[in-house]
Amino acid sequence: MKTLLRPAVSLFVALTAVTGVAYPLLVTAIAQGMFPHQANGSLLMQDGKAVGSELIGQAFSDPKYFWSRPSATSPMPYSGGSSGGSNQGPLNPALADAVKARVQALRDADPGNTRPVPVDLVTASASGLDPHISVAGADYQAARVARVRRLPLATVQQLIAQHSEGRWLGLVGEPRVNVLALNLALDALLRVQ
Repeated sequence: MKTLLRPAVSLFVALTAVTGVAYPLLVTAIAQGMFPHQANGSLLMQDGKAVGSELIGQAFSDPKYFWSRPSATSPMPYSGGSSGGSNQGPLNPALADAVKARVQALRDADPGNTRPVPVDLVTASASGLDPHISVAGADYQAARVARVRRLPLATVQQLIAQHSEGRWLGLVGEPRVNVLALNLALDALLRVQ
């Protein structure tokens, strides 16, 4: 029995040291050296304090902020522990009711805006954590944000342009805006003025 047990225990200890200690330490060191921002959670800072990650959305309901894409996670919106879509198909009455309520909330917040509501402002993403909205979604909200903050519309549109991200490698995805980064830039603009 000793002849079988000794090599098994030795192999277990050696593999634990390599795969459980050495490899994770090596990967962490490489990540910290080459990609420290991403390795530390892609955190967005304000006044030296982490206020969120550029990878996970946040709920905004104050009219002075751009609103994020709806989240389907529960019990809290944008909960990483319950990431996932609602699994409601396009013919599901519950989805239709939720979309109607979201459209109405957008219309109530900006009654003068009669443009079509971009679909990403009223439907959740597959993960429920999406931190981005389309450029059209940001443009749709620009007049409301400018009016509530008493800013020129051109200033708000310029911030949207500055925070717009294009397609990855010019090919993949759609142009988008990180909502938290845009809202932090709005707050920073008011602190400067």
